[in-house]
Amino acid sequence: MEENSATGPGFPAGVPATFAACHFSFMRHLILDTETTGLDPKLGHRVIEIAAVEIVDRRVTGRNVHFQVNPERDIDAGATDVHGLTWDALRDKPRFGDIAAELVEFVRGARWVIHNAPFDLAFLDAEFQRMELPSTAGVCESVIDTLALAREQFPGKKNSLDALCERFGVAYAQRTLHSALLDARLLAEVYLAMTRGQESLVIDLGVVVPAAIAASAKALPPVRILEPSTDELSAHLEYLAAVDREAKGRCVWLALEGARAPGAAALSVSS
Repeated sequence: MEENSATGPGFPAGVPATFAACHFSFMRHLILDTETTGLDPKLGHRVIEIAAVEIVDRRVTGRNVHFQVNPERDIDAGATDVHGLTWDALRDKPRFGDIAAELVEFVRGARWVIHNAPFDLAFLDAEFQRMELPSTAGVCESVIDTLALAREQFPGKKNSLDALCERFGVAYAQRTLHSALLDARLLAEVYLAMTRGQESLVIDLGVVVPAAIAASAKALPPVRILEPSTDELSAHLEYLAAVDREAKGRCVWLALEGARAPGAAALSVSS
């Protein structure tokens, strides 16, 4: 299975999403979300709402941008069922071209955090291309996909935004419909919970970690070693003896136990 990875100029190819999430925690992050007229920008579907919530040094700063946009086209009924927005409600809103400069100015150079990033990036790239703007890869520092991150942390489990809110104790009862700003705020809480403690990890994956980050990394607590009781050791050796009988004297684990025991020659199990 292909490994989930971070994207953008800030990371070499193949850096796992879990490392990207904990690396450079002081960097400006933007939790970004969009709502759209449909599922595929290649079919002419457009962005109708976009929001970005700022995090700096793992703190939500209170700075954000939020735009609703006139898509200049109909909105699929299935999409309206998800976010509740209709073209009639958006006809008096600015067009994407009217808000593009302000949006790009706010999001430029930051690390973007998006749930199911390929979806939003495809729509933003299509909008940027219409405006003859650089692609998203040329605007952001890098992208962290929280869906990929969640799948690494919780393989085989449901990893929707609702499921993650519930898993991390983030209140989301007000989320009856998708909303770019509300969803970005919820994802900000989820992302901070998902990556809590990881900012102190220093992992050598070919990326140079600044000295300030390395110096601030906390030492891991000492490993607690639980010694087995005499009864537990006896039961363990009896089990290995049974395995040895089945293997006709070729039980590797029994040989290893005998080799590392202080009185190896005296180590025996009654049959």
